[in-house]
Amino acid sequence: MVKAEISPGTTPASTPGARILIVGGGYVGMYTALRLQRKLRSGEAEVIVVSPDPYMTYQPFLPEAAAGNISPRHVVVPLRRVLEKCTIIIGEATAIDHSRRTATLKTLASEEEKGDGTVEISYDELVLAPGSVSRTLPVPGLAEHGIGFKTVEEAIGLRNHVIEQMDIASSTRDPAIRDAALTFVFVGGGYAGVEALAELEDMARYASRYYHNIKADDLKWILVEATGRILPEVGDEMGRYAVRELRARNIDVRLETRLESCEDRVAVLSDGARFRTRTVVWTAGVKPHPVLAASGLPLNGRGRLKCTATLAVEGTEHAWGAGDAAAVPDLTADEPGALCAPNAQHAVRQAGVLAANIVASLRDEPLQDYRHAYAGSVASLGLHKGVAHVYGRKLKGYPAWLMHRVYHLSRVPTFNRKARVLAEWTLSGLFKREIVSLGSLEHPRAEFELAAGGERPKDT
Repeated sequence: MVKAEISPGTTPASTPGARILIVGGGYVGMYTALRLQRKLRSGEAEVIVVSPDPYMTYQPFLPEAAAGNISPRHVVVPLRRVLEKCTIIIGEATAIDHSRRTATLKTLASEEEKGDGTVEISYDELVLAPGSVSRTLPVPGLAEHGIGFKTVEEAIGLRNHVIEQMDIASSTRDPAIRDAALTFVFVGGGYAGVEALAELEDMARYASRYYHNIKADDLKWILVEATGRILPEVGDEMGRYAVRELRARNIDVRLETRLESCEDRVAVLSDGARFRTRTVVWTAGVKPHPVLAASGLPLNGRGRLKCTATLAVEGTEHAWGAGDAAAVPDLTADEPGALCAPNAQHAVRQAGVLAANIVASLRDEPLQDYRHAYAGSVASLGLHKGVAHVYGRKLKGYPAWLMHRVYHLSRVPTFNRKARVLAEWTLSGLFKREIVSLGSLEHPRAEFELAAGGERPKDT
């Protein structure tokens, strides 16, 4: 193991101030660092952000990026540009030893260096905000054929994949291959699954008009949900409306149904149905990041950090948590012991309180509790369609879709991104959709390797 000497971006290495280590570059990580660099006095502390990616992904826009309504580069916010006064380390924390105030990191460079491929960095204050990872189940064939939908790379890949399947169906003479290519199975009825399916179905239906032998009705879309409802965040009434809206578009919504197998490109459901398919998209929930279990810090039954209302880790000094990784008491809830939902609405607001409390802690000032009444939820069901339940008001159709866009436009970080997204939406209303697949992006060296005597990568 190599002990790292990380010098801050704009603070001299000899600065006697505290070192604040933020693990995670998502909502909490980026917004906390952004507010810290504004609140901290010169030389008071240095802020180091460890993130596996050099950008923060605004995940509510992933479905629109997959459908081609927004350019993927406008869904992400570059950390180095936004956090100019912070040190950015591209890597992952693999272990935390809070008793020694050290974190073990695996970076892009550490694998090339001598030792065990890790570096150790010390800190004075720790912010654990690594977010969550996809929660998978031991479904036969899922690891080989499943597609996730949590990152911008997966959104781009899924868009390319859907269009590629339409190309396969258009060119094959084998009805079995055509049927499998035009069957798309989405597992999970939460935001990610429903919005991704709805947006891509919209895109594929539009794209079908440019294929001489594919009609919109030839495409088969299936949503599999293990519980008895979808989009629970918008309430039962709006969830039932969403089911009716999707079924009216010939989308096969199967509630109280599970995916039991997808081996050999055949999706087998718990209700006995079997579908030949080349597309299984898995969006059935998330789980806490593995680094939490390797931190030695107190966790609740679901593997999230036990935190107080001040966002400090329970019973632990100089350790903080927020967002998906943290179990934070909901002081606005009627029922005792309620926790804040692990969503972006809470994460962004928690980051502001977290930054203020870290600064207050450094200055021996009183800490404030996090308190935010949940405003509600909005969800898109494709172009000009949506559902919303906000401040007790229920909206559906075009008004809900418009609210969805306005709300997320107001929340996407930086004026730069807001302007670019708004410009793309405006242009998409004036011109036709782009339906080009850039599948070669996933294998950029394929042509050169083929020319050099290698083999072309096989489609999986």
